[in-house]
Amino acid sequence: MWLLAAGKRDGGAFRSLYDATSPKLFGFALRILHKRELAEEVLQESYVAIWNNAANYQSHLAAPMTWMATIVRNKAFDHLRRSDVSVEIDAEQFDSEVMNALQDPQATPIEALQMSGDAKALAWCMSALEGMHRQVVALAYYHDLSHSEVAEQMKLPVGTVKTWIRRSLEKLRTCLAKREQT
Repeated sequence: MWLLAAGKRDGGAFRSLYDATSPKLFGFALRILHKRELAEEVLQESYVAIWNNAANYQSHLAAPMTWMATIVRNKAFDHLRRSDVSVEIDAEQFDSEVMNALQDPQATPIEALQMSGDAKALAWCMSALEGMHRQVVALAYYHDLSHSEVAEQMKLPVGTVKTWIRRSLEKLRTCLAKREQT
């Protein structure tokens, strides 16, 4: 696996990883940022982060493409926040069809980026959650872990996990309701 080898500072494996994944991840960044030059910049920052954090990748938490797409998504959102530009953010990572397409070796970048408006809204609202809370919700709902399994993975008390999930779901409900009104 290229990502694990990159975690051991294998430059050849990282190059192979880049060659295999950059078209899809570029399309992902472009879909969020809408400008080629911004997507290229974010993609470069993302691969630097992937290289620097590859040793921390945990295969039991996410597939490699999901993990890398999350990095690209977060870098794209960071860029949008820094630029203070009013842009519709469509963070499709939480749409299961898109994540399946991203992981499908036969999917083109365009196929990987087709998604529903509901998924866009959910991804936007998920991005507004605090990092740890977002991770707890993602583990529970996107990786289908029980509260106790999430607590074990995150090294948190089960009560904390339950509280964070409950509060996060309330925030998501409110956010989605506001987005429906616009």
